[in-house]
Amino acid sequence: MSRAAALLDAARRVLFVHAHPDDETLASGGLIADLVDRGAVVAVLTASRGEQGEVVPGSLPAGIDLEAHREAEVAGACRVLGVAHHAFLGQPPARAAGRPSRHYTDSGMRWCDAAETLAGPGENAGADALSLADPAEVAADIAAYARAVGADLVISYDDAGGYGHPDHVALAAPSRAAASELGVPFLEIATDPDSAGHTVETHHQLERVAEALRHHRTQLVVEGDQVVHVGGQRQAIQLVFTLREPGAS
Repeated sequence: MSRAAALLDAARRVLFVHAHPDDETLASGGLIADLVDRGAVVAVLTASRGEQGEVVPGSLPAGIDLEAHREAEVAGACRVLGVAHHAFLGQPPARAAGRPSRHYTDSGMRWCDAAETLAGPGENAGADALSLADPAEVAADIAAYARAVGADLVISYDDAGGYGHPDHVALAAPSRAAASELGVPFLEIATDPDSAGHTVETHHQLERVAEALRHHRTQLVVEGDQVVHVGGQRQAIQLVFTLREPGAS
């Protein structure tokens, strides 16, 4: 058994750190559901409300604030997946002691390739954007929440951030640092799977993940075992995950 597999099997209280509402389900929904079914207590920390995300036409009721609506969407998805605890980064208990509450915002992005699979920094990141925040401050906030939920394992992105979104990239190093501060292991969800990682297959969780994804109706439409994103990109629901320790080879 690989070390990553052993860490995952031994974990009883797992914290997932994600950038925006819907990332918890798109990037790790099957894994969360599997851990919950195995008896683990799972917490999710969301960094922003996805304020700069486009909206599926007709999905946002008139007069409803997008941020508040996306808060409700992630709450619904977490309930379906069995998440026990959820918080937004910068808001107690996901805020370092002695600091006033902070509202980290979505940095936005742009597509860097014609196929729209690789993202990069956008042009509309505000002063409170996650990608512009001090990584040490972000790490301290993550550590505060990991401590509050008693996490014995932290899981987040690798340095490539899954598909390059600046907010995903901005969470990788602080999440590792937070785990190190607490003395708990950290596993990254590999952007490019390799032999060093531990593969988890969760095809049996398809219906549950699809149900959770349907809560994110401002961002996507579920069609069978696929999602159609607001920009029209079609993607198979991710049900296979490769986890590894940073630097594993």
